[in-house]
Parts: sequence; structure tokens; C-alpha cells
Amino acid sequence: MNRIKRNILLNPGPATTTDSVKLAQVVPDICPREVEFGQLMNSVSTDLTQFVADTAEYTTVLFSGSGTSAVEAILCSSVSQEDTLFIINNGAYGERMVKIAKTYKLNYVEFTSLPYEPLDLELLERRIQNCSNKISHLAVVHHETTTGLLNNVKFIGDICNKYDIDLIVDAMSTYAAIPIQMDEMNISYLAASSNKNLQGMAGISFVVAKVSKLEKLENADIPSYYLNLYEQYKYFSKNNQMRFTPPVQTMYALNQAIIELKEEGISDRYARYTRSWDRLIRGISRLGLSYLVPEAHHSKIITAINEPDYSDYNFQNMHQYFYKHNIMIYPGKLNEFKTFRIANIGAITYKDIDIFLELLEHYLANISLIKYEL
Repeated sequence: MNRIKRNILLNPGPATTTDSVKLAQVVPDICPREVEFGQLMNSVSTDLTQFVADTAEYTTVLFSGSGTSAVEAILCSSVSQEDTLFIINNGAYGERMVKIAKTYKLNYVEFTSLPYEPLDLELLERRIQNCSNKISHLAVVHHETTTGLLNNVKFIGDICNKYDIDLIVDAMSTYAAIPIQMDEMNISYLAASSNKNLQGMAGISFVVAKVSKLEKLENADIPSYYLNLYEQYKYFSKNNQMRFTPPVQTMYALNQAIIELKEEGISDRYARYTRSWDRLIRGISRLGLSYLVPEAHHSKIITAINEPDYSDYNFQNMHQYFYKHNIMIYPGKLNEFKTFRIANIGAITYKDIDIFLELLEHYLANISLIKYEL
């Protein structure tokens, strides 16, 4: 078989995958209700749990869908109409959780913070203390891909432990890169997906949850049929099956991606990502560009880069230039800042970042923004 054309995805997911992950999808047709496929899903579920928690106390519940489906499943299933949810909103994905809470008419308190500055944890704790209702759950995005800001989940978990609050973490873009230990961080529910740092294909989301928390949902009035976290958990526990048709080929790809993650190791994968980020930062600095989030609070996974302030610059034109060179870049998400975003996750290395930087220098020079020394 000819080698598959390789694109360099510098968007924050789906990420560039290996040929072996792509080819893992080429399998004989199988009914997903067969015992063999159930065993595959059970193995995937166990491995996903082991990366972040002890399987004696935690389990992974699989869903078909994007990462948002896992976040929505947690919020609509674990937060009752009598509970009060505290949502940290410091970026587009915190805002998305607010919209989910509104959709389900949950009682929530919104704590807003700038998406490019670290959270004021003392202020956050005071807000919890002074809330008129007892806070039952707190939801936070571990890493806001809006800017590259990394929220300090360990400190937030300590606050939740102090006030007996269930911590919900959207770890979509940190899972399988930045090491996570749910017990140490006091995380009750964690949401992630197959297509970012796991380096699998898009289409599978999952919830890693404390079993004791899931069991308490048995008699909960959960206002979603498909995203009912308890029913999905219980059905899988009994049958080794999802309640509804899973993405079969995508599951085989995820299994292969897990094998490759075990071979590389989470810490080494993050070290590879960090090396690419260091290369990126040095390169854009040399080209006279800057980025929003200071290094001390940066994920080193995705970077919001300030656009050059020149009349000839146009992001869409630049996007098309890179697209023609098989590189995909991403626009910014902040209305008050003109930025574009570069991710350095997936099956790429610093050498791919070097290619991007060479092309960026060429592009900027060709539109007469500024001349750089080689």
C-alpha cells in the first residue's frame, strides 16, 4: 500500500495521526454486538482509566460523539435541579459549559476571568464562600484552547475538597499529554476525546468518573436519553456494550493510538510537545511576533499568536497559503484581540514546526510586511 499523504495539522484537534492509526481502521466488517468487539471496548475503557486514575475506584464511560457530548453528559446527568453548579468561564470552552447549563436550566453561578491571565484563586474561593446557595459542583476547563492558558486544577481541586464540591474537568486538550491524577487533584468527573493528544480519530468521547459518584446517579432525574451518563455506565458494566451503535472503525483506531501512547509514555509525549512549543516560540519571536499567555501559565500545547499589524495581512489568505503546503492553521477566538492559533500536538515533531516557521517567514516577506534576517 502506498504511503498515505501526510498533512501537518497545527489546529487544536483533530490532530495529525500516524499511518498505523489510520490503517487500524481497515478491519473486517463486524457487528458491534459481538463478544470480540465488546472485549475491545472494555480494554479501551480500562486503558483510558489507567492513564489518569485507579481502576478500582474510577471507570471510563464511552460515548459516540465529539468531546462536547462528554461534557454535556456530565453536566446534565450529575447536576440536579436542586444543585448549584459553579462554572469557571475564562475562554470559549468555559462559555460553552455555561450555554449547556442554560440549555438544561441548571442553577449555576458563573465566575468569569480573562482567558489570557491566571485565575485569581483567592477571589474564586471568596465567591464560593459568599454564594447564597451551597455549591455542589464546580466545572472548569483544564486547558483553554482559546489562548493556551492552563488552569491550575490541583489548586481548584483543593478548594473543592475544602467545601465538599464535586469537581468536573474538561480535559479535552490535556488528557494524554499533561499528566493527570484524578484522585490527587480531587476530580470526580473528567471529559476527554479520542482525537487530540491521544492521537486517534475523531468520533469517540468519554467520561472518566469516580464509581461512587456514578452509583449515586441511579435514581437521578436525568433530562437526556442519549447522554444519560448513568444508563450508559450501567449498560456497559453489564454488557460490555454501548447502548447505541458505536463508531466501530474509530474504536480500532483508538485502540492502536492507545498502544502507541503506552510505547511513548505520557510524560515523554508532553516533552515532545514542549520541544515543538519551544521551537515555535523562538521562531515567532525572531519574526517579530508575540503571543498572549505568559510562559508560567502556558500549556505549551496551543498558542494564541498576535497577528502582525500591517494592512496587507489577512488571516484567510495566510490560511490558504499554508493549506496549499499541506499545513492547517487555526483562526483566533477572541473578539478583543486579533490572533491566530498554532497547536503543536499530534504525531508531529519540532521539525514540522521548523517547516511551518520557514513558510511563515517566506509568507510575511512576500506580502512586504517586514524583511527578516535569515
